[in-house]
Amino acid sequence: MEAIFTNISTWIASANPQQVMIVLLAAGAIGMLALGISYVFMGANSSVRRRLNMPTNTASEEAARNNVRVDIQTLIGPVAQWLIPSSHIESNKTMRQLAYSGFRSPNALPMFYFIKAALFILLPVIALFVVRWFPELTSQQVLWTAILAAVFGLFAPNSVLNQFESSRLKRLRDGFPDALDMLVVCVESGLGLSAAIQRVADEIGVSHPELAIELAVVNAETRAGVDRAKALKNFADRSGIEDIRGLVSMLIQAMRFGTSIADTLRVYSEEYRDKRQQKAEESAATIGTKLIFPLVLCLFPAFFIVAIGPAVIRLVDAFSRM
Repeated sequence: MEAIFTNISTWIASANPQQVMIVLLAAGAIGMLALGISYVFMGANSSVRRRLNMPTNTASEEAARNNVRVDIQTLIGPVAQWLIPSSHIESNKTMRQLAYSGFRSPNALPMFYFIKAALFILLPVIALFVVRWFPELTSQQVLWTAILAAVFGLFAPNSVLNQFESSRLKRLRDGFPDALDMLVVCVESGLGLSAAIQRVADEIGVSHPELAIELAVVNAETRAGVDRAKALKNFADRSGIEDIRGLVSMLIQAMRFGTSIADTLRVYSEEYRDKRQQKAEESAATIGTKLIFPLVLCLFPAFFIVAIGPAVIRLVDAFSRM
């Protein structure tokens, strides 16, 4: 790995700015191509969101796009199935990441590995095609460029998937406090749990659309005949957030033992508010420790230069005259 970075740094030092710009533009185009392929094949918008946001006058266009996507998936599906790793631990981990990122299509897992394989093959080919404009490169440098492109194509989808996962979990985590407070207000005002969940989903649809869709799915599963406890467990599994798992556990216990759901939500809301306050206080308490390195590396050198610099200059000038 060190040899790869050494060769890359050597090439960057020896190449002219125009060549470096061409390589950067090619890398950016390849990255955008990979994102576009992942968006199309893995269905970045879930079917629920497409149905909720689809106007009636564009139903035929949406159906045509879905037919094209189905045809493509049918064409490459058998090939993609062979690319799934035999290790159930790795495949289950990837499937869980895809679910947390919002990619819940049945073909999401094979399409993900198909994209990895396609990038692993296509990026070295594109790199070999690009280096034709750099005749001064040696064969060893060309080989290292192709290897680096293959490694990038193999690991870039995982990095993008991790970014999607963390971003979506952060949005769900940010919207959960508002949804919890609104759920407490709705239940205490006399609404049932299903009606309260639907009302919260309608109210936060603009500010927190991901969480609103998840809450709408809970009600959709309940209306379809799924047990409410099972629907809530599915919601906790889809979210991947411990705070939501705790809320679901308390709601299931309240429904099982017949206790008041309003009291349960109120108690959990107070505990969650105290937990957030304690977390904020903990973060504030660590600020002093975190500021040590910026102070030592940035502020103190500038302070010493301003405070001691003139005296040092005078001492040096005085000793130089002796």
